Amino acid sequence: MDAQVTDARPRGREATRERILRAARTLFGEHGYERVTVRMIAAAADANIALVGRYFGSKAGLFGAVLDGEPAFSDLFGGDPESLPRRLAEYAAERMEHPPESPILRTLERSAGHPEVQAVARERLLTAVLHPLEERLEGPDAHARARMATAVFLGVGAMRRRIGPETPTPADVDRLTAVFEACLKVSPS
Repeated sequence: MDAQVTDARPRGREATRERILRAARTLFGEHGYERVTVRMIAAAADANIALVGRYFGSKAGLFGAVLDGEPAFSDLFGGDPESLPRRLAEYAAERMEHPPESPILRTLERSAGHPEVQAVARERLLTAVLHPLEERLEGPDAHARARMATAVFLGVGAMRRRIGPETPTPADVDRLTAVFEACLKVSPS
């Protein structure tokens, strides 16, 4: 009998943790980071507010856990290394017109300047974009080259947020391809 009780507790804890994550994902996506409170998340998850702290440490920690569940760029970085600059350009061009499809990534974009989100955003950028791209690159200075390509991604999003969306042309994609090629190529010694 004790074994059954012990077996049930982890499932109950995991189920509660998942409810909290689902509620947080929904609320952050609908209202943004700043407007959502831990109390709101706990109520939506039908969980004790103390459990949010126990499982995630803080609201920022919970937001980081929600981000961990978002799609990564691994599909974009996979495939033929020669066509990587074009794939990056096509993705960046799409971002010129449309924000990310994920409400959580849109929340991250909107809240990136928030002090509590900055560390979480930095970690997500490192683990989901910069490091995976760096691992795909061969040759010296892979980190610097991945950093430059990541800066282009960030710049496209910043332009769209500040100036508004713009429909990219095929020439825009060609220009972005050239920019990514320049960012990613190994510099002659």
